[in-house]
This record gives sequence, C-alpha cells and structure tokens, in this order.
Amino acid sequence: MELKEVPLHAVAHARAGDKGNRGNISLMPYDPALYPVLAEQVTEARVLALFAHRGATRCVRYDLPLIHAFNFVIDDVLEGGVNGSLNLDGHGKSLSFRLLSLTVRIPDAG
Repeated sequence: MELKEVPLHAVAHARAGDKGNRGNISLMPYDPALYPVLAEQVTEARVLALFAHRGATRCVRYDLPLIHAFNFVIDDVLEGGVNGSLNLDGHGKSLSFRLLSLTVRIPDAG
C-alpha cells in the first residue's frame, strides 16, 4: 500500500495542560483505524526531540488503546512552569499545536 506524508493535525487532534514544570498532551486520531499507525510513528523519542529547544528532559507516552488515544507527559518543558516562568504560555496550552506540526506517513486511500 502506498503511503503519503501528512501533518499530524490532518489526522488527529490534541489538547495540552500543565502541572508544575511538566506538560501533558493528549493525542487522538480522528479515525480510530490510524491508532496503530500513530503508535508506531509518534514516539517518546520523537516528541522529546520536538520539545528539546524548550529544555524538555524526559517524555513518557501512555497508550490508551481502548479510547484510541495517547497521553504524553513531558518533563521540564514549561521553562519553570506558570509560577516560575516569564514565558507567555506558562501553562503550555500551545504545546499541542507544536505536537500537531509533526508529520506522519499514513496509508494513501487514493
């Protein structure tokens, strides 16, 4: 089967939150059939590399297959957190948009 490269936002949606200096991003494919495709490509290492410029030191992915979702917990990504950072987005709400900028290769339905 042919594959095509698309931005993650074309096939999934995400939501972000925070707890201290830790970011939390949930990722859910629009089509549950793409869950295994995203599981293979949106890895902890890839997400950590995406946020390295923000000082992220660790990323843990929690797989939630019964609801076709993932939860990424990223340490030290908020530059001190809401109470300790001068960052305009101390809560990390925009982190989900950065995650959705990744590209993934999905089956080309033609």
